[in-house]
Order: sequence, then C-alpha cells, then structure tokens
Amino acid sequence: MAEHSLDALVIGGGPGGYTAAIRLSQLGFEVGIAERDELGGVCLNWGCIPTKSLLHTADVMREVRSAHELGLELGEPSFDLEKVVQRSRDVAGQLSGGISHLMRKNKIAVFRGDAKFESKNIVHVGNDTVIADNVILATGAAPRNLPDIKIDGDRIWDARAAMTPAFMPRRLLIIGAGAIGVEFASFYATMGAEVTLVEMMDQILPTEDTEIAELAQASFEKSGIRVLTDTAVEGLKKGKSGLTAAIAGKSQSFDAAILSVGVSGNVDGLGLVELGVSIERNFIVVDEGQRTSVPGVFAIGDVTGAPCLAHKASHEGVIAAETIAGLHPHGLNRARIPGCTYSHPQVASIGLTESAAAARGAIRVGKFPLLANGKAVAINDADGLIKTVFDANTGELLGAHMVGPGVTEMIQGFAVAIGLETTEAELMNTVFPHPTLSESMHEAVLAAYDRTINF
Repeated sequence: MAEHSLDALVIGGGPGGYTAAIRLSQLGFEVGIAERDELGGVCLNWGCIPTKSLLHTADVMREVRSAHELGLELGEPSFDLEKVVQRSRDVAGQLSGGISHLMRKNKIAVFRGDAKFESKNIVHVGNDTVIADNVILATGAAPRNLPDIKIDGDRIWDARAAMTPAFMPRRLLIIGAGAIGVEFASFYATMGAEVTLVEMMDQILPTEDTEIAELAQASFEKSGIRVLTDTAVEGLKKGKSGLTAAIAGKSQSFDAAILSVGVSGNVDGLGLVELGVSIERNFIVVDEGQRTSVPGVFAIGDVTGAPCLAHKASHEGVIAAETIAGLHPHGLNRARIPGCTYSHPQVASIGLTESAAAARGAIRVGKFPLLANGKAVAINDADGLIKTVFDANTGELLGAHMVGPGVTEMIQGFAVAIGLETTEAELMNTVFPHPTLSESMHEAVLAAYDRTINF
C-alpha cells in the first residue's frame, strides 16, 4: 500500500470537492482528491448536466411542435430515445474529462477508491494511504427510499435510472414534486408520456413561493401533466408488465415510476462515528467555516444538508479552503443562494418567500406578468411572472421569485442585488436593455412601489 503525505485531502470529486481542491492548490497547498466513481460527482455525471441535455432535447421538441404558430410547417417530430440518452451521456463524459484536466493543471493528486479514516490525519483510499494535515469531506448525498417502495432500476427508478431509460413509458408515475421530480415530469411529458406527479406537501416545489408554485402547476397541468398535491402513494406493486399504485385509495396502473423524495448524506463507511464527527439526521454538522466537530476535518456540499445544490457546494468548498489557509472568509448565507428548476416553464428564486417575509414584518410586493413583456410575447413564450419582495421600512430586497422562460439565467441579477444589499432605489434607477425578458425584473421592482409602466 503506497503512502502519501499532503497538506490537504478532499474526499469526493463533485463540484464542491474539486472546487475546494483547486482553491487549495491556488493557495499553495499540496492537495489530493479521493473519488470512487467519476470525477465531477453526481452533479456532472448523473444530475445537473445530463438532465439539462435531456431537457434541452425536450425544449427543441416543444419548439418544433409549436412552429406552426410562427408560420413554420414542420410536422410532428419523432425521436430516437437511445440517441437522446447517448447524447446526455456524451455531454457528461466530456465534462468529466475536463475535470481530470483541471486536476492535472492544478497539480492535484487523484486517488481512486473508497475512503476510510484511520485517524483524523490518516485516510485509506483504495490501495493508498494518505496522511494529511486537513481533510475536507465532500461525499455528497444519495436518494432516499420510501419504507414500502424500493428502487429496483427496472420499473421503479431513481434519478440515475430515469436519465438512462431502456424504454419510454406510456404511463409514468413520479413520486415527489421537488425540483428533480418536476424536471423529470417536464421531460417525459414533452416526450409523450402520460405523467402523474404526486406530492405529499400541499404544493409542488415545496420550498418555492406559493404563488409561483401554483402558477407553475397550472402550466404543467395545461401541458398534460396530472398533478396531485397533499397526496401520498400508499403502495406500489410490480407486476409482469408494469406497476400498480395505490393513490388516494384508488388503484392505478403505470409502466414505470420515478422515486424523488429527497436525499440522505453519504456518511456511512467513512469511519466518521469512530472519529467523533457530529452527525444529525444523516448530515454532517459544520460551523460557518465548514469545520466539523473534529479539528482539521471539514465538510461541504450535500453531505452537510439542505439546500443540496451544486453551486452551494462549490461556494462552501472555497470557504473551507480559505478557512484552512487562515483567510477568515465570510460564512455561507443560505438566504442568498439562488434555486433553479429547469422545467418548462422554468422556476428560479432567491431569498425569502412572500409568506416568510411577511412573518418578519411589513413588506412591499411587486408582480409583473410576462404577458406584458414584449420579448416574451415575441418569442411566443409569455406564460410567467416575476415577483419581488421588499422590506417596507428599509427598501431591502428580501426575495425574488420567477416563473417563465429564461428565469434560471436571470435570477443572478437579483442574486447580485441581494449580495450588494441593494435597495429599491438602486434597482429602480438601473437601466435595463430593451427588448429583453430582464425588463420584467425592473417592472416587478417598480410594481412594488406602484410605479410599474407596462402593466
């Protein structure tokens, strides 16, 4: 067994892990990264990136179907499922290779295999033993099962199986209407499946502003997705040619089901309990510098809990690296993390929802429908709303919530504004280009102060 001495070891090669490793290298540390699967982690290989490839295919399919509205006669499109899936795998493979290049460029040693602590400074990875002054845990999270419903990869799918289907189901059940469930509902419905989306909470996208979630649901239902909220799947039985689900006391048949009911931190098998790392509800507890309860051991990303987002993990990776370097970085402000759902329509948000903000004190709310935005009408995609929430006394932007085309790209504008602690005055005096979808952001700010122009 080969032995290596390093300044720092990162366990996990996903967005948080490889970002932490690169930042440590930039700061002059000798760094290694341990990964048992593909570099890039779940996000790049089995999450964020390949799903966006699938969703782009669905977007093109949708555009072709509506082309006659623009004066184009293209006919009903068909698709090759194997090629659709293969393209998403090729995209993931290309970008995973890019991470390998970044590791070489930054002189980061890559160790392959499962990692396990012998002590806080000694970690065994496959056939290697790494002695490191600091260790960053970036092990991510895995999908949860339900007590009576187990993922089998055949007809009961997790996200990985749903990204690489062997067949296109005619009738598809999706259990859980968070961002992942909603994105798969959008993809499969566009490609022709009859989709039933079931959520135990009283709204889809439970972390989003209620009004935005309701508008998204209405749009999904208009596109043919059957949505059931405040509903549980009471049982799911597998037969020879399909599945039988018990939903709200009724038996219904499906060809496949996707289970998307949250994740649990990857904390098992690492020796964390023996090491003394504090874990709550299967997630590692950290402070604002990403320190765990064991000195010299840090944790970042999904393994530290919600929100389980790649950009949150990457930001935490920088915090952990700079904490190790003694730079005293600002801790993560979770209220300033944008969330994005890449369905059709898209959903994006940052900060407090209207109800959460109202619970804190007096607020002003601005709304601007995309049907009044020239660019949205011109591109034949005007189903949406931009919503802003301000502190009524100080003018602080407390939250922004968006549903419609391109909002996952536009939310960064509000993220910058909140990060700079911008008030309504600066936003109202900002000149937005015309004609753009982003003009609706400006109008939503103006609307909060009864100054909207175009609606």
